[in-house]
Amino acid sequence: MMELLTSPEAWAALLTLTALEIVLGIDNVIFISVIVSRIPPVQAKRARQIGLLLALVFRIVLLTLLVWLIGLTEPVITVKNVELSWRDIILIAGGAFLIAKATHEIHGEVEASDGEPNAEPRASAFFWVILQIIVIDIVFSLDSIITAIGMAQDLEIMVTAVVIACVVMYVSSGPVARFVANHPTTKMLALAFLVLIGVALVADGFKFHIPRGYIYFAMLFSAAVELFNVLARRNRRKAARPPVS
Repeated sequence: MMELLTSPEAWAALLTLTALEIVLGIDNVIFISVIVSRIPPVQAKRARQIGLLLALVFRIVLLTLLVWLIGLTEPVITVKNVELSWRDIILIAGGAFLIAKATHEIHGEVEASDGEPNAEPRASAFFWVILQIIVIDIVFSLDSIITAIGMAQDLEIMVTAVVIACVVMYVSSGPVARFVANHPTTKMLALAFLVLIGVALVADGFKFHIPRGYIYFAMLFSAAVELFNVLARRNRRKAARPPVS
């Protein structure tokens, strides 16, 4: 352990892996922020806490199962000359789930009746949200940890990077969730991001890799445009207010 603390290579690996884990965690934060927006704020906070705690637990548990994880990349079936491993199958299923969930939410936002936004959520909504967070946590954790295994050799470095990334995810999830809840148009943008992420996961499962840099650049550009729209609407509302006499 002391050798790792005094090794420049270990610190470089930790910084690089932590940055990568934080970037990969953006998808998780977006999903949790969108999915908790339909339940009351108190339950939404609990759901975020439980979801991110589970994300941390899943990542650490998966890290301790390195041999099993490496085996997940071995081909198990062949579909039209494409060899699929269990990792590929999980990514395809998780991506399809994200696409279906985001599409359902977009349909609900577009077709919602006037009275629907104020309707009381069902008692089972909280548990359904937690269940969905668990499913997507497993998908994102698997992809994240397999990436970590390919970048670092020491379990201590991987665990430390994962813990730091989950802390950053927890700190950022609250503001992101509140911003999405307070600005309905950003929720539609976030749902579009989830469709994009789902397509990328399915493509990865079928061995067609879409560089994540392109995806995150598109997300960042769209988010910047939406931020300017939010600021413009806020300034228009201020300008429309009658002057205080």
